[in-house]
Formats: sequence, C-alpha cells, structure tokens
Amino acid sequence: MISREQRTPLSEWWWTVDRPLLGAIVALMLGGIILSLAASPPVAARIGLEPFHFFNKHVVFLLPALVVMLAVSFLSPRQVRRLALVVFVASLVLLVMTLMFGMEVKGSRRWITILGISVQPSEIAKPTFVVLVAWLFAESARRPEMPANLLALTLLLTLVVLLVLAPDFGQTMLVLMVWGALFFIAGMRIVWVFGLAGAGALGLFAAYLTVPHVAGRIRRFLDPASGDTFQVDMATESFTHGGWFGQGPGEGTVKRILPDSHTDFVFAVAAEEFGIVVCLALLALFAFIVIRALSRAYATEDLFARFAASGLAILFGVQAAINMAVNLHLIPAKGMTLPFISYGGSSMVSLAFGVGMLLALTRQRPKTELESLGEARTAGGFA
Repeated sequence: MISREQRTPLSEWWWTVDRPLLGAIVALMLGGIILSLAASPPVAARIGLEPFHFFNKHVVFLLPALVVMLAVSFLSPRQVRRLALVVFVASLVLLVMTLMFGMEVKGSRRWITILGISVQPSEIAKPTFVVLVAWLFAESARRPEMPANLLALTLLLTLVVLLVLAPDFGQTMLVLMVWGALFFIAGMRIVWVFGLAGAGALGLFAAYLTVPHVAGRIRRFLDPASGDTFQVDMATESFTHGGWFGQGPGEGTVKRILPDSHTDFVFAVAAEEFGIVVCLALLALFAFIVIRALSRAYATEDLFARFAASGLAILFGVQAAINMAVNLHLIPAKGMTLPFISYGGSSMVSLAFGVGMLLALTRQRPKTELESLGEARTAGGFA
C-alpha cells in the first residue's frame, strides 16, 4: 500500500487522483481487450492475415496508451494547458500535411504515414482543441476585455475547415457539438448556442447537397431501400440474435460477415455474443465516467479546470454515444470508434491522452495551489 505520509510524486498522485474514475477507465480498457478477442479474428482471417493480428495490435496499442494516460495524469493544470497548445499546433501541421500527402481511403484523406506508422491527426487534435477552447472561455469570464471568444471561434473555424477538406464530417459534427456545449457551460447567451446549432444544420445540408457519400448515408438512413445498408442491418439484427444474455463467446455470426466488426461495429458483436445485459453494463460504465468527471469538474473552483474537464468528459461521452447510436441505427453511419473498445491505434492513444488530461484536471488539489494558479493567471499570458 502507498502511505499518505510518503511525500513522493507517486504517493501524492495516488491520494489525489479520482480512483473510481481511473478504475472505470481501466475497466473499459480490459473490456476492449475481451471484445477485440471476440470480434477481430474473423476480420483478420477474411483478409488473409493471422487470426490474432488485430487482437495483438490492439494490445500493443493499449500499452503506450496506458503509459500516456498515466504520465499525463501527473501534470498540473498549467502543464496540461501548455502541453495541449504544443500538441494542438503539431496536429494542425499534421492535418495540413495529410491533406497534401495523406493516403486516400473511400474518398477521404484522414491518415498519414510517419516513420512507418499510420496516424490520424484529427484524433490527436480533438482533446487538445477542447482544452485550449476551455482556457479561452475561462479567460473570457475572468477578463472580459480579452478577445477570448473570438479566438475560440477562430480555433473552431480553423479545425472545422481542415476537417471538412478531408472530408471528415463525423469528426466535424463532434467538434461542433463539444464546442457548443462548452460555449453554453461558460455562460454564454443561449441565442448564440442556437445560432451555432443553426449554422451546423446549414453546414450539414450543404454537405448533403455537395458531397455524394454524405448524401448517400443520409438517404440510406431515411430510406434503407435507397442503397446498401448491409452493415447497419446486420448490426441491428445482432441485438435480436443476442437477446438478453447473448449466444456465448465465439458463437456470434455477425463478426464473420461484417467488414468493420472490430472497429465501428464492435458494439454489435458485444450484443450478439454477450447479450444486451453486457451492452447495458458498457453503457453504464460510459455514463459513470462522464457523470463522475462532470461532478468532479464542478467541484473545483478553478474555471479553466472546470471547463476543460467538462469538455473532455463531453467529448468522451458524445463519441461513445454516436458509435452506439450508429450500431442501433438511430443515426446515420459516422465511422466513429467506441472509446477503448474499438480497434485503432490513433484513436486509442488520443483517447488515453484525453482521459489523462481529464484525470489530471480532476485531481484534488489544496486551495493554496489553486490560489497560486489564479495569481499566475492574473499576471497575464498563457501561464
């Protein structure tokens, strides 16, 4: 056991970090290993790879993700803010490079290969974007003379433009939703939130008119007879096959025919093999993480920590909700991973980075530390 009397970085971290929140995140990671073992072998075999190819890589990705999460959770709010700025700038550079040199898959340029490793810069940009916008909204509340809201809007437009050019409308909608939620949490007038929602709706309508694959997805959602809805139909049917308690580990049939059963539709595999009860348990785990993080965020007196932790929790929860809603055919297909459950290296590491910042921002800190942080901010700059 780690004693409270020990004055080491590890002991201070252990007694200040939110251990229930940390435990829930680790439980999700363990659940991801089990579901990767259930969902990925048929996909690998179907494309001529060793059966446990994706499972082995999932575990390999999980190791650096765990290291990143734990390392970042040791940081102070000031260090989180500074790291977010550096990583966000790097991700913008990578997004521009991806548009110029990235590989094109299904009409989109979302991936770039660096030193033999495929990276999706949009995944890296999301959590750092949330932290920077939270800082700007906190500064706007503290120093009204600072054009922080304008800067936050500029960051939003910059990221949205790069995502739309990819095009990646799923990530674009996610970024807009989280920005709007933070805008509302920061106490901005509701009319601006509705204005943002209207602008997002107009943008989606414009995408429907100008981007064929977006129009196709929306039409197939509204009228399944208008196109190929095989994956969504099979995913929905898996919930019926699985029932409450599932067909049993390894007994599912959906994973044998679904191309994306280990990524976008891993929730459907969970439903068929382990049942709706396990799906509800996963849903409860995601809900607990979001609600726990929000409650810890609102318990802190520091506006930046409150806004940033809230934004990261909302980002995490909305992404999970979108994936599960697609599996249930409640919204059009988005290509969004289920946090820590779906296969994907960039997604796994970026999610770990985001929850690492969340754990860092929700740690219990003495009031004197918060006061010194406020004094440093009053001194000005990106302290």
